[in-house]
Amino acid sequence: MEIKSYKKDVEYSYTLGAFPTIELLKTRPEEVLEVYVHSTFTDTMTVEELAKPYGIPVMVRDKQINKLSDKENCFVIGVLKKYQDVLRADQSHVVLVNPSNMGNMGTIIRTAIGFGIKNLAIISPGVDVFNPKTIRASMGALFRINCQYFSSFEEYEGAYPDHEIFCFMLNAKRQLTVDNCPKPKLFSLVFGNEATGLDDSYLNKGTSIIIPQSEEVDSLNITIAAGVGMYLFTQK
Repeated sequence: MEIKSYKKDVEYSYTLGAFPTIELLKTRPEEVLEVYVHSTFTDTMTVEELAKPYGIPVMVRDKQINKLSDKENCFVIGVLKKYQDVLRADQSHVVLVNPSNMGNMGTIIRTAIGFGIKNLAIISPGVDVFNPKTIRASMGALFRINCQYFSSFEEYEGAYPDHEIFCFMLNAKRQLTVDNCPKPKLFSLVFGNEATGLDDSYLNKGTSIIIPQSEEVDSLNITIAAGVGMYLFTQK
């Protein structure tokens, strides 16, 4: 296939690096079109063994790898078809409202998988999860999570009425601690944009909560806040 730099409107994307490519082959082999390996890569056999049962071509393509990656240590690239997921109604969710940073998105996805949360809702506009930078930041965890975009929070809320909603906000009245963390059967943890957070309208959506912090910082980084929230809500 013709190799071009990634653009949001194309139907395919890339995994940059051996680890995310191996994760792709393990979890979503049906979406893989082909795999490129560098002539200096020392573990081509592992990639070939994962690709062979699905008839996925593995080719030495130094030129294509150098063209697509801006990292000198990239030795493997997977080419995948973009796909659409639907969130599981019988499982809990993380909801990101207008996320704008690819690195933060990837980190939150990886953290969610680490705590066993496998459903992510994104309220548009938001980061493109198929951007290779997002995939790389997630270390391939993107392929283990169901990710679905919604045009508004109301659309998401209407689709999953059985989920108890918790909005993380700096002006929330309820503090979240280890001792008082709710344990609903199904929850949706809602986090706002990195720069602006959630607006005041979210005070009226479910339960608004705040993670206690010192007065020496204005707020926690969204990846830290999301990590703390996911940890507390998933502990039995």
